[in-house]
Amino acid sequence: MRKIYIVLTYSGTLLSKLIKMYTREEFSHVSISLSENLDSMYSFGRVYPYIPFIGGFVKESVQYGFFKRFHKTKTAIYSLEVDEEQFSNMKSIIDYISENRRKYRYNVLGLFASVLHLHIKRERHFYCAEFVKYVLDGSQKEYDLPELIKPTDFLSLDGLKKIYSGNLREYNL
Repeated sequence: MRKIYIVLTYSGTLLSKLIKMYTREEFSHVSISLSENLDSMYSFGRVYPYIPFIGGFVKESVQYGFFKRFHKTKTAIYSLEVDEEQFSNMKSIIDYISENRRKYRYNVLGLFASVLHLHIKRERHFYCAEFVKYVLDGSQKEYDLPELIKPTDFLSLDGLKKIYSGNLREYNL
């Protein structure tokens, strides 16, 4: 068995405040990591830390980029056990999207439609929660997640174990 990590965050940016206001949830963003030290987290979000209007596939880290800039980011980190095949499938999906990142876009329309409880699915377009769901769905394991998804919906996954809560910068193994 292997573990993957679901990383929920709240950075305090304008967009994260708007999402939090709509969802009334503690966290507004979700990433997935394949390693416990979170040296690489994957999601859809800001491509450039200082430019909020350009989004896409991002490889995130506490050491650089967005989370380095927003160093007071709150987080809750969860582990989830998967078998070797599921892990391999997830890694393949992430690697493929990473290698073809220019073909993928941030789903701004889908994100704002979700406020109206509308699900707008666009090919090769994701917002953070759609991306993490896509990776999990591609693992060949059944996950009971809603189509219209928000970051905190991942808390309903069977077998999810909380391993840390607090400031993202203070997370240590």
